[in-house]
Amino acid sequence: MKYTFFILLVAFLFTRCTSNTEVDLIVYNAKIYSVDSTFSIKEAFAVKNGIFIDIGSSKDILRRYKAKETIDANLSPVYPGFYDAHAHYFDLANLFQEVDLNGAKSMDEIVDRLKKYRNTHPDKKWIVGGGWDQNLWANKAFPTKDSLDKYFPDIPIYLLRVDYHAALVNSAALRTAHLDSVYDVQGGLISKDTNGKPDGLLIDNAMTLVSKHLPKYDESNTLKILQQAQDSLFAVGLTSIVDAGLTDEQIDFLKTFYSKNLLKIRDYAMILAEPTQVDRYIKEDPFDSDRLTIKSIKLLADGALGSRGACLLEDYHDAQTKGFLLHTAQQFDDAIKKLADSKFQVNIHAIGDSANRLILDLYGKYLSDNKARRWRIEHAQIIAANDFAKFNTFQIIPSIQPTHATSDMYWATQRLGEERIKGAYAYKDLLKQYGKVAIGSDFPIEHFNPLYGFHAAVARVDKEGFPLGGFQFENALSREEALRGMTIWAAYSCFQEKKRGSIEKGKDADFVILEKDIMEIPAEELRKVKTLRTVIAGETVFTNINNNKKWR
Repeated sequence: MKYTFFILLVAFLFTRCTSNTEVDLIVYNAKIYSVDSTFSIKEAFAVKNGIFIDIGSSKDILRRYKAKETIDANLSPVYPGFYDAHAHYFDLANLFQEVDLNGAKSMDEIVDRLKKYRNTHPDKKWIVGGGWDQNLWANKAFPTKDSLDKYFPDIPIYLLRVDYHAALVNSAALRTAHLDSVYDVQGGLISKDTNGKPDGLLIDNAMTLVSKHLPKYDESNTLKILQQAQDSLFAVGLTSIVDAGLTDEQIDFLKTFYSKNLLKIRDYAMILAEPTQVDRYIKEDPFDSDRLTIKSIKLLADGALGSRGACLLEDYHDAQTKGFLLHTAQQFDDAIKKLADSKFQVNIHAIGDSANRLILDLYGKYLSDNKARRWRIEHAQIIAANDFAKFNTFQIIPSIQPTHATSDMYWATQRLGEERIKGAYAYKDLLKQYGKVAIGSDFPIEHFNPLYGFHAAVARVDKEGFPLGGFQFENALSREEALRGMTIWAAYSCFQEKKRGSIEKGKDADFVILEKDIMEIPAEELRKVKTLRTVIAGETVFTNINNNKKWR
């Protein structure tokens, strides 16, 4: 009897030691940055049904499991899927069918790009483009319609500035919009020429006077360009994005596409609302599916620094204006009071120190259980010295975009002056207050590659390494802080830290494999690192392994 029991026990143990649990994917021989609470580094993990089910040493994972697909990472670094905490998916997609003006060094270059576009798209009823930035030009003066009218007298043109808070239009566009005089626009500006007539430059709320006449895109075309944009995002390791402000039509498109599994990137979509219209949204319930979540409302407090629409406490250093709010302080007060009693998270765009003070104070006035609500300020770009502590007091998440610092640093001091600039792009100071920062890119205003933001956050220099020593380097983030900001902290800012943002058991198997370790290589190499593989829920959505000899 004892002998029989012994034989059975040995057989049982042998079976336990030699049999492997079947899984879908094993990655081993890797340097895995789990980004868990201790920032532990592992060697291997197993994935089943789109979930990480085990993480540990290569020896243990290979002993315990057998997989349909096994990847020997050859010591390549593996990170949680990158999460862009503030982006504009539809705007990036639109650039696939519009004129991309990013980087244009003069108005002449813009005209040349428009001519080429017109020649290749002769049937277009409008020419629409975006990305121009007068700060890159020799004279840095804002453009007017005269440069466009000379070459395009008949077809209407609508060109968004790089910050999407100003637009340049020609006379044909003004005629289409029946805009032949200058008048006051709340939260906006119609720029005028020496005769007091519109000169073609529209800022913030004045832009809609023309943009409402732009042609609409149909469903099939919208899906096509969104899929093109998605492919670009996958190629740089992005698996999740925050869609920072969508119209009703865009929300409906996303619901349709995701319900049919036509898009794969995870999208945390914000509803773009006017303060006076929040009633119609808060009556609805939040929407949450595996890849699409709609549970936040975005408001715009002010404009952008580059177009002098940011609302400041004192005049701009280089102009006699304080900028402006896009709506009245009372309208924001009324809206936030209502939203505080709703089921929705609130995320408000605030650039200037005056706009940030107003929104922080209103959050503090109406929010209860602040930490649980996780309300955010998008950009938090310029903060008065005595307002930083309010991020801690009221438990408000700073949602930041590090590349804005290295894009704006050439001219930001001209706008703000030597003293006020100290409270701008102050990411370390914001981190010290809240304990987390959600990092995004604001694409397509900036490039969508998350490593550009990582580089800007830790080095505070541009792609050329300028300036030596870094722009206000005291506000640089450590590499661990920056990686957390674009993974687990970004997920936290969207209430998703329990299911993504780190490589841990039970979480979505979203990860990226890079060719070099961004936690160790010299800062000047960060922007050049290539993505080898991007995976969402265990499915490879991008791979570049055939072009990399290190991979097998």
